[in-house]
Amino acid sequence: MLLSHTRSPGWLRGVQIGLGILVIALSIFALAFPAYTFLSVIVILSIILFFVGIEKIITAMFLPSKSRWTTVGLGVLVLIFAGLAISFPVATAFIVIIFIGIALLFSGIARVVEGMSGHHSGWSRAFLIGVGILAIIISIAVLVSPAFGAALAGVIIAIGLLITGIQMVASGVAGQRLRNPVNDISR
Repeated sequence: MLLSHTRSPGWLRGVQIGLGILVIALSIFALAFPAYTFLSVIVILSIILFFVGIEKIITAMFLPSKSRWTTVGLGVLVLIFAGLAISFPVATAFIVIIFIGIALLFSGIARVVEGMSGHHSGWSRAFLIGVGILAIIISIAVLVSPAFGAALAGVIIAIGLLITGIQMVASGVAGQRLRNPVNDISR
């Protein structure tokens, strides 16, 4: 079954191009200040968690449940930790970076061990060991300098946003969208 192309409406193309340009501009800002980008993500996630805690408390108070007080207690804990994260975003980012560095270290060691175990051969074995060593090196850099870890995370976020923004602009400029053949049959 062939998919046919149709032109997107002009307003949709304009929205795609406009929002794509905005995403590209923000991603360039994120690339220029990657550590602040990561810190911003920490603050945004902390605010979201704060609202999650409020929702848990409200839900537990107004919906009958056997675990009402447990849910209220857990909601309060979410509020406390989210409040701490909002109040101390740099310390929160530091803790998150340390956890990421430790996880990356264990992942790298696991890859090296798996590569050396004899279950893989040739390029697969070399690739596993190489990726494991790279992960160990990056994890050590992150653990030694959490600022490097925050900047690295910010750069990765910024590159992802930049690629997304370029795709949005390209879609808007091309102005074509695929029509779903299932919808065509039902018409």
